[in-house]
Amino acid sequence: MSGLILPYRGRRPRIADDAFVAENATVIGDVEVGARANLWFGVVVRGDMRSIRIGARTNVQDGSVIHVSSRDGGETVIGDDVTIGHLALIHACTLEDGCFIGMKACVMDRAVVEGGALVAAGALITPGKRVKRGELWGGSPARFLRAVNDEEKAYMTALPERYARLGAEYKAGASAVPGEVGA
Repeated sequence: MSGLILPYRGRRPRIADDAFVAENATVIGDVEVGARANLWFGVVVRGDMRSIRIGARTNVQDGSVIHVSSRDGGETVIGDDVTIGHLALIHACTLEDGCFIGMKACVMDRAVVEGGALVAAGALITPGKRVKRGELWGGSPARFLRAVNDEEKAYMTALPERYARLGAEYKAGASAVPGEVGA
């Protein structure tokens, strides 16, 4: 395993043996990372005041930050097969199995993104909002735009496995063939 893995107040991150953590990712404190999950370059996961749970085959892409809140219920829970795009900010919220968070999106305290929902790139999900299953939200602040279409559903379903394979390649010290991400 690589990355900067640090304990905080006696709690050390628990990372599945087959998860990929990039060498410059940082994981601190009460954090659990599931099987075949991947934390890419420059990711920061800081479970200092509360816990963070990241499910199996979830991919957290480059430059994203995941944190918690000191308030009651301020933990962050991320389910299985979730895709979090580059530079996203995930803070004290719940991302259910199979949802998709676009690049530079921000999901704030007590928000819930249900399974199969899609948060568009650059969207701001404000505190306490619920993005329902099968909905696409975008804007700042984000609002419902339309239902997720079949092509988007297929992409959201396929992407976690592709990134799990790519993470395994990186973990093994191999590099992907250009144009064949996780193929």
